[in-house]
Amino acid sequence: MRNLLSRVHLRIGEVISVEELEGVCQQAYKLTIDFGPKIGKKLSSAQITNYPKNRLVGMKIICMTNVPAITVGNFRSEVVVCGFYRQDGTVVLAIPEEDVPNGYSLCT
Repeated sequence: MRNLLSRVHLRIGEVISVEELEGVCQQAYKLTIDFGPKIGKKLSSAQITNYPKNRLVGMKIICMTNVPAITVGNFRSEVVVCGFYRQDGTVVLAIPEEDVPNGYSLCT
């Protein structure tokens, strides 16, 4: 199990901006997420439009940071935002229960 977890980089990031992602089939946001001074700011596309944009800004979220970048429409997504789908298709974000500094990673 430890070997598997060492390959998955889950880190805390703070959402610093949210915009509508244009030119895609399913409604999504483009997020700018701050992972602290060591990693910096990264971009992500996320289908989390059940969250109002103003609620997301400043929110600490859990992301997978060691994935290859993918292109979504004309946007380059660098990290995966972690969440869980409900039966109705909405997403519940994975967030820390208490404040954690940006960039901190999963304990293994």
